[in-house]
Amino acid sequence: MKRSRINEIMAEADDMIRSYGFVLPPWAYWTPEEFKARASEAQAVIDARCGWDITDYGAGRYDEMGLFLFTLRNGRLADLQRGGGMCYAEKLLISKQDQLSPMHTHVIKAEDIINRGGATMVIELYGSDGDGNFDETAGGVVMCDGIRRTFAPGEKLKFSPGESVTLMPGDWHAFWGEGGDVLIGEVSTVNDDETDNIFREPIGRFANIEEDEAPTHLLVSDYKTWLS
Repeated sequence: MKRSRINEIMAEADDMIRSYGFVLPPWAYWTPEEFKARASEAQAVIDARCGWDITDYGAGRYDEMGLFLFTLRNGRLADLQRGGGMCYAEKLLISKQDQLSPMHTHVIKAEDIINRGGATMVIELYGSDGDGNFDETAGGVVMCDGIRRTFAPGEKLKFSPGESVTLMPGDWHAFWGEGGDVLIGEVSTVNDDETDNIFREPIGRFANIEEDEAPTHLLVSDYKTWLS
């Protein structure tokens, strides 16, 4: 993805988020230079990989297959492993109309996916085999706003604003917006986007960036190179 396009997506996303009465934390708006100068203050943000995250999954077709994310807070795997402390994470996502977030599952993370506003959120679901692998013949059970719901293999569940689904490790899912763009909330156990996204197809989690202009704000994938 070109950096200029990423900058555009950031501005568009911020406008949409604000239109629903939500404002990102102050450090979200730091310039790269300010982030470098205040990196010691923001070490917890950097270590938890909170912040802007825009991906085309390395395919170069963002409008067709991509996702906007902003990680607001993220706990520690060590806390999760010992069963106490900060074991949770929270994100905002924007799934554009007909923009696919491709089929995947998680090994560790359980998550509530919530339609926070906009159009209809569609989630396509499959179950797993005995080893947790994708199984095109397997359905399963999910909780939708706390109500038990059985799904058939490949069933597409639709969620209006205010509705949600709880996905457990081994629940294979893809999602997109139907009829318009959707602001999505994600509340989950500790999030690790580097190792805990298992895709059905061999694709990347992060975008390859062409630096055609300076970044407005750093992506989480920039931290390692820009703040080292």
